[in-house]
Amino acid sequence: MTTTVGVGMVGHAFMGRAHSHAWRSVGPFFAPPLTPVMTALAGRSAERARAAAASLGWASVETDWKELLRRDDVQIVDICTPGDTHAEIAVAALDAGKHVLCEKPLGNTVAEAEAMAAAAERARARGVRSMIGFNYRRVPAVALARRLVAEGRVGTVRHIRAQYLQDWLSDPRAPFTWRLDRDRAGSGALGDIASHIVDTAQFITGQSLVGVSALLDTFVPERPVPGGGTARVTVDDAALFIGRTGGGALATFEATRFATGRKNALRIEVSGSSGALAFDLESLNELWFYDAGDDAAASGFRRIVVTEPVHPYAGRWWPPGHILGYEHTFTHQIADLLAAIADGTDPSPSFADGLQVQRVLAAVAGSAASRCWTDVEGSQ
Repeated sequence: MTTTVGVGMVGHAFMGRAHSHAWRSVGPFFAPPLTPVMTALAGRSAERARAAAASLGWASVETDWKELLRRDDVQIVDICTPGDTHAEIAVAALDAGKHVLCEKPLGNTVAEAEAMAAAAERARARGVRSMIGFNYRRVPAVALARRLVAEGRVGTVRHIRAQYLQDWLSDPRAPFTWRLDRDRAGSGALGDIASHIVDTAQFITGQSLVGVSALLDTFVPERPVPGGGTARVTVDDAALFIGRTGGGALATFEATRFATGRKNALRIEVSGSSGALAFDLESLNELWFYDAGDDAAASGFRRIVVTEPVHPYAGRWWPPGHILGYEHTFTHQIADLLAAIADGTDPSPSFADGLQVQRVLAAVAGSAASRCWTDVEGSQ
C-alpha cells in the first residue's frame, strides 16, 4: 500500500527550483516508502508564485507561508528562503507538527539556530522530523570518502584542506543582491559557502572543529543597484581560517566569491597516516585516493569514477560511467528524508548538526574581529 505525504515549499528561486526537481524525481528513481505530493508553493507575489508553481509542478499556491501550516494536506514544509526567515518558519512549522527540511545555513545567528534546534528537539519527542540541507553530503564521491575514512583507509587524519572558490562577484560592477545584505543573509561567503566546506570536512572525517583563527575581508564595499544608485555591502566577500579538530587534525579553509575563473570549486583533501583522498565538486563523479601501503614503484593517487552500483546512491540511476550532476544531490537528500520519516528515525544532518556549524561560523567571525584564536562554543 502506497502512503502519500503532502509537501509545502516556501520560496521558488534558485534553491526552490533545485528542491522542486528533487521532489519530482525522487519517486521514479528511489521508490521511497512515502510518495511525496507537491501540494503547495508559498511566495509573497501571487503572480510570480503561480508562474513558478506552473513551471515547477506544484498543485496550488499560497501567498502567506503560515497558510501551509494550517493545511491538513501538507505534512512536510521545505524552506528555500533567505536566511533571515529560516528561524520563524521552521520553529512555527515544527510546533505545528510539520516535518521540516531547511536550507543552510540553519539561521543567521547562533541564537536563531539554537531556537531552531530546540524546536526540533521538542518536535522529535512527538515523532516530527527535521533536516538541514547540506546537500554536498549526498554527492556519491563525498559519501564514499566518508566511508573510506570510517573504514580506516587513510589512517589517522592529520590534515584537512578545504576550499570553496567562486567568482560571481569578482567584477565590481556586479549588481547588489540580498546575499550582500547582512540583515537578510547573515554573512557573505562565510555563511553562503564556507558553511558547506565546514560541514563537508566534518562529515568526511567524522571530526568537529574545536577552535579557529580567521580573517574576513570585503573587497568591494558598494555595489550598483538595478535601476540606479548604489548600496553598501555589509557582508564579507572572502573568509580564510585555520582550525583544529577534536581528533587533533589541523585544518585550513578558504571561501571566496572572488576567485577569478573558478565557478563552483568545492575542494576537500584529507591526509592521513596511511593514505589520503581528494575531491573537487567541478569533477563531482571522481574521488582521488592514495594508499601509502601500495608498492613504491607503482604508488600514487588513483582516480575512482564513483558511478558503480556499489557506490553510495549511484546504483539508483544509470549504468556505470554515466555521470551524475549537481541536481542529483538534492534528490538523494529527499530520498533520505522520506526514508527517515517513514522509519521513525532521525534524518541527518540534523538541526543540531546545523547549530554546530553555525557555532563554527560564529567563532570564525569572532576570531576575525578580535584577531585571536577562538574556541568553538560547545566543543570543549
